[in-house]
Amino acid sequence: MTHEPKTSHGHGHGHGHGHGPKGFRSAVREVFSPHSHDAADSVDDALESSAIGIRAVKISLVALGVTAVAQVAIVAISGSVALLADTIHNFSDALTAVPLWIAFALGRRAATRRYTYGFGRAEDLAGLFVLAMIALSAVIAGVEAVRRLINPVEIEHLGWVAAAGLIGFIGNELVALYRIRVGRQIGSAALVADGLHARTDGFTSLAVLLGAGGVALGFPLADPIIGLVITVAIVAVLRTAARDVFRRLMDGVEPELVDGAEHALMHEPGVLGVRDLKMRWIGHRLHADAELDIDPRATLAEAHAIAHSAEHSLTHAVPKLATALVHAYPAHDAPNSEVGYRSPSR
Repeated sequence: MTHEPKTSHGHGHGHGHGHGPKGFRSAVREVFSPHSHDAADSVDDALESSAIGIRAVKISLVALGVTAVAQVAIVAISGSVALLADTIHNFSDALTAVPLWIAFALGRRAATRRYTYGFGRAEDLAGLFVLAMIALSAVIAGVEAVRRLINPVEIEHLGWVAAAGLIGFIGNELVALYRIRVGRQIGSAALVADGLHARTDGFTSLAVLLGAGGVALGFPLADPIIGLVITVAIVAVLRTAARDVFRRLMDGVEPELVDGAEHALMHEPGVLGVRDLKMRWIGHRLHADAELDIDPRATLAEAHAIAHSAEHSLTHAVPKLATALVHAYPAHDAPNSEVGYRSPSR
């Protein structure tokens, strides 16, 4: 049976995971491949999560704008052409929040006769645009680093350049942490990818800072060498972001979500087995389709009641589940002899 987008059910999903202190390798891995398996802080309401996503995009856009403006002021004082290029790069990358903003706004629109699943997939398409910008950042950083290795460029106004690099790194990293946290909370792979994109911009600014420090210590090749290291770091971030975005586009779902859904259905009174279970993300919302085996002696009304109860349990067991379609079949029978309730649209 179908289930409308959820409103607050007043139930908790607290898991109480206890994790010990992370080692250095775990901390580094979290920077390049952030993940979360705890649904305790999830937001289940579709409209609320979209509103949270839009707010995150707005706040981060303003924060990145302020960071870039601060860098512009330092450019005006120092006259550094290299720093001007980095500032323009930060300005252009801040604008990647715009397509994501549009995608979240589209996702709030009601489904139509043409787009019967709604417009949540626009969020995944925006994720592709973010990936393209991360890839472009890697190319620009790599080309610039190689160019400076072949033809070293003298860096002037080291103090101002270092200050601008520090401002850029702090601003971008704060935005990255915020976007990634909110993206996890609402289940948006595109917003997490945009957070990783801000992190790559922070890496670029960090390269400016470290490069200026190396030059000040009498090692002029520090700037391009650090640039190459940063390029490798950006590629590592791109790999993580691409994996998550393309999994969504290919209807990939975290196995633990499927396990949780199957466990909830198997423990539902009247359910003898789970014949089939399919789940997929559309934007930051989950959709499920389940086929259950029930007692073949059950009446149509009993089958309907079992399917309805199973659907209700499923929405409580799986965070961010927007719709569920549950079919009840007589156990050990062919699917075309279905007993139970199906949506009139099927």
